[in-house]
Amino acid sequence: MFIMVTEHFMAEEVKVFRSLTSPFPLRVIWALRLKGVEFDVICEDLFNKSPLLLQYNPVEKKVPVLVHNGKAICESLVILEYIEETWKQTPLLPEDPYQKAKARFWAKFSDEKVFHTIKWGVLLKEGKEQEEGILGTMQNLRCLEEELRGKKFFGGEAIGLADLALGWLAYYLNIFEEVAGLKLVDQESFPSLVAWMQEFANAPIVHGSWPDKGELTGKLVSMREASLGRETRS
Repeated sequence: MFIMVTEHFMAEEVKVFRSLTSPFPLRVIWALRLKGVEFDVICEDLFNKSPLLLQYNPVEKKVPVLVHNGKAICESLVILEYIEETWKQTPLLPEDPYQKAKARFWAKFSDEKVFHTIKWGVLLKEGKEQEEGILGTMQNLRCLEEELRGKKFFGGEAIGLADLALGWLAYYLNIFEEVAGLKLVDQESFPSLVAWMQEFANAPIVHGSWPDKGELTGKLVSMREASLGRETRS
């Protein structure tokens, strides 16, 4: 089943498949908003996937999927590159090749290091395994802190590719901490990261895009309990 929500009156066909809890489709929504591209949002129930999702992403069968004039593009970071190449206004990447490479590095770092260690090493673990996950997570977060020091956003004064890739932290991190029963980031230890999360969360392109906190928290609690072999609380 899916629900279609109109974002704007469209000049061309642009659709974004998302779920209500996954952070990855948010990057696509933010990028399109940043560039002023009109689009529709299709909300998927990943436990009851629609025929359209299976049609457009038959390989991975997951969100996000961007459909542009009937052509489907999958994987959030790949979609961001497609958006950048298709709509030239408000660039997501700087012109300088070195700065462009750095932005792509941090975008990849978000998925392969930050999200991976927080979810699989902290949220879904306990005891010694979680302690090891926390160590890895803190190391990754300190890397972000150092990179952000003295800057408003990763690329400077404007939101870019790295900010879009890491923007989920501005909402999901606090909920991950709450579900796992610990605190990873505070103002004293991570002043630059905290300032960046607040700045990003207040950006106009982000407003109204976050999933419902109660629904997200409930799903993450269920995931954690299932991973730890516990019964889900009613």
